[in-house]
Amino acid sequence: MVEKQLKVTLVRSKNGRLKTHKECLRGLGLKRMHQTVQIADTPCNRGMINKVSYMLSIEEA
Repeated sequence: MVEKQLKVTLVRSKNGRLKTHKECLRGLGLKRMHQTVQIADTPCNRGMINKVSYMLSIEEA
């Protein structure tokens, strides 16, 4: 069985954001602006994406 993948890109700066939002970005593997990571589409990852969606660009891979 192949898991669905999501491509997530950080498009807004994490400077000055809430600590919990920065932790969500770290959990998703995003460290710097315009970095793109490919992650599994799981409920845990979806929760982190929803929390910081205003800083991200998301597309299905």
